[in-house]
Amino acid sequence: MKSFLKEVLLELCSANEDLSDLLFIVPSKRAGLFLKKELVEIYADTTLFAPIILSIEEFIIQLSGLQQIDNTQTLFEFYETYLSTHPDVEKENFETFSNWAQTLVYDFNEIDRYCIDHKSFFTYLSGIQDLNHWYLQEEKTELVKNYIRFWESLIDYYNNFKNKLLEKKIGYQGLLYRKASEDIQSYIKTEKRKHILVGFNALNNAEQIIFQSLLEADIAQVYWDADQFFFENTYHEASLFLRTYKNQWEYYKKKPLQWINNNFSSKKDITLIGVPKNIGQAKSVGQLLGKLSGSEMEKTALVLADESMLQPLLNSLPDVVKSLNITMGLPLKEVPTAAFFELLFNLHKTSTNPKGFYYKQVLEILNSLPAYRLLGLNAKKLIHTISRDNIIFITLKKLQDQTTEKEKQVLALLFEPWKDVTTALDNCREIIQLLKNSLDKEKNELELEYVYHFHLVFNKVSTLHTKYPYLSSLGSLYTLYKDILTTETLDFSGEPFSGLQLMGMLESRCLDFETVIITSVNEGTLPAGKSMNSFIPYDLKRAYNLPTYKEKDAIYTYHFYRLIQRAKKVYLLYNTEDEGFGGGEKSRFLLQLEIDKRPNHKLSKYMVSAEVPKLIKQPLQVDKNQEVLSKLKDIGAHGLSPSALTTYIRNPMDFYYKYVLGIKETEEVEETIAANTLGTVIHNTLEIFYKPIENRFLSIEDIKEMRGQIDKELNNQFKQEYTKLDITQGKNLLIFEVAKRYIYNFLKAEEALLQRGSQLKILSIESNLKTKLEIPGLDFPIYIKGKVDRIDSLDGQIRIIDYKTGKVSRNDVVIMDWDTIIEDYKYSKVIQVLAYAYMQHNENPISEGFQAGIISFKNLQEGFLKFGTKENIRGKINDEITDSVFESYLIQLHKLIIEIFDIEIPFTEKEVG
Repeated sequence: MKSFLKEVLLELCSANEDLSDLLFIVPSKRAGLFLKKELVEIYADTTLFAPIILSIEEFIIQLSGLQQIDNTQTLFEFYETYLSTHPDVEKENFETFSNWAQTLVYDFNEIDRYCIDHKSFFTYLSGIQDLNHWYLQEEKTELVKNYIRFWESLIDYYNNFKNKLLEKKIGYQGLLYRKASEDIQSYIKTEKRKHILVGFNALNNAEQIIFQSLLEADIAQVYWDADQFFFENTYHEASLFLRTYKNQWEYYKKKPLQWINNNFSSKKDITLIGVPKNIGQAKSVGQLLGKLSGSEMEKTALVLADESMLQPLLNSLPDVVKSLNITMGLPLKEVPTAAFFELLFNLHKTSTNPKGFYYKQVLEILNSLPAYRLLGLNAKKLIHTISRDNIIFITLKKLQDQTTEKEKQVLALLFEPWKDVTTALDNCREIIQLLKNSLDKEKNELELEYVYHFHLVFNKVSTLHTKYPYLSSLGSLYTLYKDILTTETLDFSGEPFSGLQLMGMLESRCLDFETVIITSVNEGTLPAGKSMNSFIPYDLKRAYNLPTYKEKDAIYTYHFYRLIQRAKKVYLLYNTEDEGFGGGEKSRFLLQLEIDKRPNHKLSKYMVSAEVPKLIKQPLQVDKNQEVLSKLKDIGAHGLSPSALTTYIRNPMDFYYKYVLGIKETEEVEETIAANTLGTVIHNTLEIFYKPIENRFLSIEDIKEMRGQIDKELNNQFKQEYTKLDITQGKNLLIFEVAKRYIYNFLKAEEALLQRGSQLKILSIESNLKTKLEIPGLDFPIYIKGKVDRIDSLDGQIRIIDYKTGKVSRNDVVIMDWDTIIEDYKYSKVIQVLAYAYMQHNENPISEGFQAGIISFKNLQEGFLKFGTKENIRGKINDEITDSVFESYLIQLHKLIIEIFDIEIPFTEKEVG
């Protein structure tokens, strides 16, 4: 394969041109680099002075005599113009201004690049806006008047802005192009070298003026990379611009348009590959590259239509890729350090609560890698403190407690409120310095590179803030920071001509490869579609021949087809998954390739999908061994609680995690009071109320006294559980009121009993019970233990009572079949209340029959829910606890415990409904 650049050089050699005296102008610096490579290969045995090779941007800067400024500086310069133009009109701050001014600067750029008569253009534009609002009402409102006035002022903004920049000899890209086109005749008078214009396609009006002037003056020669097939098919967008130049340029009315080759129709193997998702594409590319030899790899280009694919692709490259040249940079906004500063800005932008920072934002920062670099293990200690103390809003002072002076300084940089922009910038720059000092040069080379680039970003922001003092808020600083961050990249260094070439679509201009792999060939990416970031209506653009989405699509079409013109093997990958509008729609280019298929083209299509193994749902299972059995024996000797037994019934794996492995739930901050904490608070409050009257009869006076203490005692209990939680507002206040209502209703029910003449004696409150079980077949001690909420005597009838803050109904404590209590978790309450009853009876035998049951605070109207048995659904409930009840219960309890301790029975996961 002979590349386009080589063809150009060979043509010049055959015409006996002295290459040293030529001035080459190419679309990009990269094209210039490859031009030099071709030059070296052709003249490998000859010594010559290299010609001057300039990219079009470099040539325009040289021609215009202006220094190009970036978008951010352009925005600040425009803001100064905005403030000084029509000073009698109320002005917006920089943050609000930047929201619309960037679009306007883009439009100024287009107007200048296409050398539009700005006077008539802005007159038309303001007239259109006026027409759009004439029908609103006969008498225009002040808002509409201001709106129209703004559009009428655009010409003044443009003129003043342009003159201001020209005075400073600086300019945005469009202004440089306009100035260059205006100065081209002066340049021609002094410049006699021959200009070789190589590989251009879509020229703006300024470029067309410059190129035509050079050609008319006979000091230029132009080499288009056009193809006969596209040029002759007038429907084809790939040659839209070249056909226009041939028909409209005066130069081509006298001379033919040369350099129309016939490469597209040559022999090609084209493969269209549909792959789900971006990661799927990356993996597929890795497989394609894995099949290439070393020599083939040297002639291969991997082109990313969507440049966000860079990272997944780098992680998917096979080992056969020994060398790689990446011409695009890794966007700085995608590195981990960017996420850290994003969190930091969000924290300080939204910190309006005088109580402190919201804990979730603080935890996100403390959990980040940079915070670990700065604070070490103290970051984890602070996270633990916040969770343990349940702190919702955190102050700097609280964070600095129990830390060293060095850590206090770091915390101040992170969490001291940024009172102004200067403080924010100083803190960020100091954080970067500390991060740099915390990194090892050998172990953290890549991270140091990240930090260095952020150092450059904040230096740039700081310089702009010093030069243009318009950043009045953290919001405006953040906007500026984000704008700069989106343009910054981490550039890769490497040998430019060896190995696989990985590039974006625009970097492929003028370059040719035998094997081409293009990813993300989807609508909305290639071509980009109809998104237009402009204030200029479509009709006005058409009237002034400004580019619309049609022309932009034609640019993509040319680049796409030019890239595969000389290639022998082409792999085109597209995403098959629907990810929003057009996400899963393959590009029209792929359909067009099928329509444009030439006789020498071999076109194949296939879809790629990951092999999905058939998933058979297997419950998680853990076999028991001697070590597990030893742990179970320790638990048995210490005492199995009713809740441990019911946990096993519910799901043996939960029992294994909690009691055998000892895995605790993650300690987290509770913004609202948890259900289990509500239960604890109610239990503790009732214990405080009833403990002083153990072993005596309850009186109405006791209840009245308790009722008067509800608020105070609940407050005390909530403070013990949540030292920092605010229960005076929001959901927590509602939960506090629920707790109060539960206790009030419970005391009211107790009072009703006494008023009916019942006698209620409190025998025991929150008493700890423990008893040994004699289990046949187990030669080691097994105990059950627990804390019974209350034992009382109602009119001589002893009751074992368990409190539940959740809803329990009578059916939950009445059984017909004893076997069900260890099989169905529904009867967990039966396991619990009978365990308390048995332990109490075993420790302090009760001569007469007694009752055991539950008081449900969500079901107080049913009163004391007694455990009972019955023969059938319609049978009478027997609620007396007797020896025969204990015998039946112990049979089931023994079966359950034997299963837990049987080494042959693994812990097997149950599906929990």
